[in-house]
Amino acid sequence: MTETTDDDWAAALEGPPKKPMTRRTKILLWIFAAIVAWLTLSNASFLAPDPAGERILVAHRGVSQLFDHAGITNETCTATRIYAPEHPYIENTLPSMKAAIGRDADMVKFDVAGTSDGQVAVFHDWGLDCRTDGKGPIRDRTMAELKALDVGYGYTADRGQTFPLRGTGIGLMPSLDEVLAAIGHASLLINFKSRDPQEAELVLASFARAGIDPNSPRFGFFGAPRLMEVIRARAPKAWTMDPAGAKRCTTDYLKYGWSGWYPESCIGATIMVPLNYQWAYWGWPDRLQDRAAKHGTRVLLTGPRGDAKGGMGLRQVNQLTKIPASFKGYVWIDDIYNLGPALRPRQK
Repeated sequence: MTETTDDDWAAALEGPPKKPMTRRTKILLWIFAAIVAWLTLSNASFLAPDPAGERILVAHRGVSQLFDHAGITNETCTATRIYAPEHPYIENTLPSMKAAIGRDADMVKFDVAGTSDGQVAVFHDWGLDCRTDGKGPIRDRTMAELKALDVGYGYTADRGQTFPLRGTGIGLMPSLDEVLAAIGHASLLINFKSRDPQEAELVLASFARAGIDPNSPRFGFFGAPRLMEVIRARAPKAWTMDPAGAKRCTTDYLKYGWSGWYPESCIGATIMVPLNYQWAYWGWPDRLQDRAAKHGTRVLLTGPRGDAKGGMGLRQVNQLTKIPASFKGYVWIDDIYNLGPALRPRQK
């Protein structure tokens, strides 16, 4: 009887003799390795130039009351979903905007709507019923009528048992003229709720009355494409963005950015980067920023995608640690009240 030796076990584990690699296979492997190396190096962030400029914190609605976003629709009254207030500020009011600047916001975002007497009111909703003691569409009221309302009337954190801001917002709905007079020296981001190009003309007229040139990178305008066409014609240096255009640019960059070819849809447009999907963006952060800068593209870092309770922006202090130190684009902040000071603590 023949004994099984260690060599026999070793031979069994090795399996059948391996066939030598063909020349064609070797060439294909070298080509594959070269492609991987090229993709890696061409999208390597550490090989890109250091980004220029400064990071810009965008305070969404100024200092605002946070609320639960789960399940909301365009018809939801978000004033009835706020968390227990930790400050007295009401969104889109001058005290709120000034507080945001004081808490290290680099840019303040607010919403505008035209009034029945040809002015521009600063207010979030289409209608007055949710937040104020008024009724009906905001565009059916004069600015004087809007100034008489209480913009803190409808806020409640306990399903209507108490209204902690009621009575504190009387007369606080500002006109765009008032905002420009008070903080027109700051960087401002104006969001159009309407699709009517005439409202873009009203906003530009307000800038003209204030003696402020909107054709500057420190101003931004969000809205439907027809309104953005009006703004771009008069203020080509300003940041303009329409939601569909930003989505198209972002999608195209994710598809083609690996190749080094820059999508035409991104030229002069905006790339949106959710906090939890930074890894998916080719050349993030420095290579992407270098490509964007060369093509007049803004890069906007937003809150995590898929967060049912969260909004579009950052609202937790620990989220700040996930922003690359070299990122010099825009950061959408929902809670500037807490995040501003946390990101750039003041020296006393």
